[in-house]
Amino acid sequence: MENYLASLNESQLKAVIHPGGPLFVVAGAGTGKTKTLTTRIAYLIMNGVPSKKILAVTFTNKAAREMKQRVIDMTGPYASDIWLYTFHAFGLQILRRHIA
Repeated sequence: MENYLASLNESQLKAVIHPGGPLFVVAGAGTGKTKTLTTRIAYLIMNGVPSKKILAVTFTNKAAREMKQRVIDMTGPYASDIWLYTFHAFGLQILRRHIA
């Protein structure tokens, strides 16, 4: 088992290694949602999913920055193209790329 998976509890690990497509995580405050999501993103990248094909959306700029930094810390430069934004920033990226 990869080193970054070792600190997860059973529920977190189940979400991180979830086979298949999209995953929606809902849990209470302080339950490790951010840790779970960032580890899942790192897991996907380390298992061959191109970072530019991963989208993670959060509510605050602070959370988006922290999550992206955690993923970079786990994967290195492989996470540079990840789509990790707030809802508003994600919408802005879509508009910028497809303004025409």
